[in-house]
Amino acid sequence: MSQTPKNIAILGSTGSIGRNSLSVIHNLSDRFNVTYLSTNTNIELLQNQITQFKPRGVVVLDEKKAPALRLIAGDSVEILTGREGLLEIVRRDDVDIVINSLVGFAGLKPTIEAIKHHKNIALANKETLVVAGELVTSLAREYGVSLLPIDSEHSAILQCLAGEQWPRISKIILTASGGPFLNLSKDEFSSITVERALNHPNWKMGNKITIDCATMMNKGLEVIEAHWLFGIPTERIDVVIHPQSIIHSMVEFVDGSIKAQLGIPDMKIPIQYALTYPDRVQLNGGKVDFPKLQMLTFLAPDRDKFRCLQLAYDAIALGGTAPAIMNAANEVAVQAFLEKKIPFQRIPELIEKALDSQPNHLSPDLEHTFQSDHKTREYVRTLL
Repeated sequence: MSQTPKNIAILGSTGSIGRNSLSVIHNLSDRFNVTYLSTNTNIELLQNQITQFKPRGVVVLDEKKAPALRLIAGDSVEILTGREGLLEIVRRDDVDIVINSLVGFAGLKPTIEAIKHHKNIALANKETLVVAGELVTSLAREYGVSLLPIDSEHSAILQCLAGEQWPRISKIILTASGGPFLNLSKDEFSSITVERALNHPNWKMGNKITIDCATMMNKGLEVIEAHWLFGIPTERIDVVIHPQSIIHSMVEFVDGSIKAQLGIPDMKIPIQYALTYPDRVQLNGGKVDFPKLQMLTFLAPDRDKFRCLQLAYDAIALGGTAPAIMNAANEVAVQAFLEKKIPFQRIPELIEKALDSQPNHLSPDLEHTFQSDHKTREYVRTLL
């Protein structure tokens, strides 16, 4: 007996995660149907996606770009605009699953709105849990919805924990490629250009995430995300450098046994697992060829050189709105670096200044979180 396809809204369909998600959905068209898509400015690619997947509606965040899409698409699809457009589509009854692949703090409100309307969440927007992890996970439990990770590291942990008992977990080990500057000395960081920082050795991602990988802030964000997703104290979440990016993360148990999830660096694997969980289905793609690998290597991260990783541990230890302050400062600093306004090594400096200077609300509600984000952005911009 065939099942009714689940309806999916993809927030950020023209980005790397969004494109990979559509590839997965295309191959599982008997299970999933695309009802809504969104983009910031990439109208041309969105139009191609409209032609192929025929969604009922799309959201263009940059309202100035919407008229161009209306000229091309005509009446073939409903066109909504702005942040309110995102909130509108995740409320609708013709959505079962929301894939949130938005970048940064912008992903928080749509996630909360989707949860409150009983949508299951496939989450690639790690900042949602970084800035409001306790609130979001509590809401997911209250509304009885699934919050499943798309990040390869957290998907790996989810897979390693299948069938295991939570009290038997000793620690989580997140793997990191080390990014493009693993073997560069800290003294040479002043010579890093935007172009070099965007040249990740293993993964193809958006600009902001790629810079976060180069500073290792991305791994710091993932530590905080893992803490909220799996209920593990950060003292029991380790990071290890694994340049080959074949082991995507590991779980150590109280008896000393370790489970690791392996696979080629292909985001379609964790995306498909999140959509079909707890089932597994055929995925045509590359597989690990162990004889060709020859070796897998591991290193301890240098938290002095990659200061952002330590700042993430510091922020979650401070609690309250400190992670939101850290995240806001990082987003502003990374954008300034991408625009060539500051050097690479200034990114952690700005984050540390924000953490030292901005007030930390220790028992924050959502309003406190938004205030901290806004005020931190204003503060960091004054430092630029």
